[in-house]
Amino acid sequence: MNTRSWSEGKPWADAMSHALAEHYGRWTVGWRWAHDEGDFDGGPVGNWCCPRHSITTPEETLTRVVAALREWREWVESLAGWFDAYPLDLADIEDQRILWERAARNLILQVTDRTGCGSGWHGHCRQVLTWFLSRWGVAPDRAQELVDEAIGGRFASWTGPDIVLVEDVAEQLALSVRPDDGARPAGPMPDHLERWLAVRETVPWQTVPEGGRDESVTPSRDGAAEDIRAFDGALDPARAKAC
Repeated sequence: MNTRSWSEGKPWADAMSHALAEHYGRWTVGWRWAHDEGDFDGGPVGNWCCPRHSITTPEETLTRVVAALREWREWVESLAGWFDAYPLDLADIEDQRILWERAARNLILQVTDRTGCGSGWHGHCRQVLTWFLSRWGVAPDRAQELVDEAIGGRFASWTGPDIVLVEDVAEQLALSVRPDDGARPAGPMPDHLERWLAVRETVPWQTVPEGGRDESVTPSRDGAAEDIRAFDGALDPARAKAC
């Protein structure tokens, strides 16, 4: 079952994620963010776990996909509502810090309730707080920095934070925001694939010695090629072959 879940189940779930994103938009990608140790640690979705436990018959599996997608959509819409419940202005941060603090506190509590504080729940909590700051004008990269600094590694898996810790994180976050943390001018997006290909070509794979020997090394597997065969091959065999 474990082998099948990785060789067949995961590529199928990845292909489903790709198809949903193409049809409905990028917001769908969180449908597999299950509680605890599912496909992705510590998410808000309870209707999907992982291929091993969630893929059964075609009818049951598709029903779970639909339920998980609707659950994720409901959660994202509820977050948007909580964000907008606090109409904040970065330029007036000095007069609104108590509102920023209350908003952060309530969002942390919402995430702890929704995820159950299982494995990796704090990752989604950081994401929600980053979304919140970004919603009100803080540059996304700066928002992530502020959230990481405020939490400071004090949230842990399988452990719900006490109210004193929640209050302190919210206060630290609100106090750290500055009016000049606003969105920065957008520049050209880096081409990460181009950079990765360039780095890959600089490595003399065939001449790297193994264990001090002079013989060429034959790698046991090419991770990139394997991913193309598994994921792209499930979507478009011709495209995977061309790669």
